[in-house]
Amino acid sequence: MEFWFLIFISSLSIFLAVILNHLLPTTPNSTKKKENKRNLPPGPPSVPILDNLLWLTKSLFDLEPILRQLRPKYGPIISLRVGFRTHVFITDASVAHKALVQKGSTFSDRPPALGAGRVLNSNQHNISSASYGPLWRLLRRNLMSEILHPSRVRSYAQGRKWVLDLLTQKLTKHADSGEPVCLVESFQYSMFCLLLLMCFGQKLDKDTVKKIETTQRRLLVSLGKFNIFAFLPRIGKLIFRKRWNELLEMRHEEEQALIPLIRSRKGRRQDHEDDNKTFIFGYVDSLFDLELPEDGGRKLTEGEMVTLCSEFLNGGTDTTSTSLQWIMANLVKHQDLQQKLVEEIEEVVGKEAEEVGEEDLNRMPYLKAVIMEGLRRHPPGHFVLPHAVSEEVTLEEYVIPKEATVNFTVADMGWDEKVWEEPMAFKPERFLDGGENVDITGSREIKMMPFGAGRRICPGLNLAMLHLEYFVANLVREFEWKTVEGEEVDLTEKQEFTTVMKKPLKARITQRTR
Repeated sequence: MEFWFLIFISSLSIFLAVILNHLLPTTPNSTKKKENKRNLPPGPPSVPILDNLLWLTKSLFDLEPILRQLRPKYGPIISLRVGFRTHVFITDASVAHKALVQKGSTFSDRPPALGAGRVLNSNQHNISSASYGPLWRLLRRNLMSEILHPSRVRSYAQGRKWVLDLLTQKLTKHADSGEPVCLVESFQYSMFCLLLLMCFGQKLDKDTVKKIETTQRRLLVSLGKFNIFAFLPRIGKLIFRKRWNELLEMRHEEEQALIPLIRSRKGRRQDHEDDNKTFIFGYVDSLFDLELPEDGGRKLTEGEMVTLCSEFLNGGTDTTSTSLQWIMANLVKHQDLQQKLVEEIEEVVGKEAEEVGEEDLNRMPYLKAVIMEGLRRHPPGHFVLPHAVSEEVTLEEYVIPKEATVNFTVADMGWDEKVWEEPMAFKPERFLDGGENVDITGSREIKMMPFGAGRRICPGLNLAMLHLEYFVANLVREFEWKTVEGEEVDLTEKQEFTTVMKKPLKARITQRTR
């Protein structure tokens, strides 16, 4: 039904466009618009009926090979007509730096939310989707100062140790039994426990964690199903009512899972002074007193708090657990690299240490190189979240219109053979002294941008790096990781919410002798 609906709508749009083109007189303004269109970034010819059918059923991941084929012909800035919007893709790191850093204020907006997006992000009332303006500044500043400030991050050290112990205990059972371990679910659960602690300030029981995790993951893996509602959303809701109701049901389940925790936290917060010694400040605590400047100074609604908490949980869980799996997969595949990392760990903390402490991480350059190489070779997102320009702007002699959506090919920038030697090889040594001088924030130049770059760079960059370094170091210190007999590590990719391993990593682990 969806297929024939798209054919009908696309055919109707072509018919109306042809009729209007013949009936409406040409004016100086319309001539000027045609002249501007000639200055758009180049791209393949647009055939509306085929475009609408093709792109609305595909994800950005499906576009990657197409963009790689188009770049030699059209250059580093390519425009595609996707549905009724022009999408501009920037595939070159130096051009990305001009857009995101040198022209950062212009390229820092977001496209308007449509269809499912308006439901899931409370009409763009979260950090990732908010327009570049007062609301975005308020929400981002709150997150950075209240939760991601270095002193606050240090206060969650015991929480990280607690989660590490949970993960180690689970893995020890596999080591003792000799059974291979499939890591992805263990990584996701562990990181989710940690982010729940940081969000709500408390350790939740296993059943509650699983309930919330299941609800969040169901939403993440189902996002592609709701692309249809970005295309004529009113008609889509009528034609695909069952799917629209499924979206509303998922959102309702999310609210049912998180609102009781928000209300409970609000009540406990009032007793903060009485139990100051045991009170753990959580992200949700920072939301209660926020006042929205563009909306008369009102407080956040419970639905908006659900959206912000969901963004916090998903942003810190899925990307980090995905990166953990990719990094560990390469350490399993390349035993020599794993051994080199073990030697550095033992040199810094000694063989008898029970843990690699957070204070030890800065003395481990090879560990940092492994993490950086993992993010370069396997960025969890192959594209950033879509950008929009706040006004029409010229970039590399091309006009980027205000209504266009702008995106950046993150993975290809990290694999550019003009920038990186043997880009598809996993070589942490390239990040050691005398190797690549890479600013991961992209402020000086962009060579890789797994966290984005410019004003919309991921605010959790430093926290993510800490989590990756801490967990990789301790997992390698505690266990020896090897391939399962008869099963090679398969680095084939698969697109979910992030770019994951198509065949999840399985490993045989044994505890290291001390």
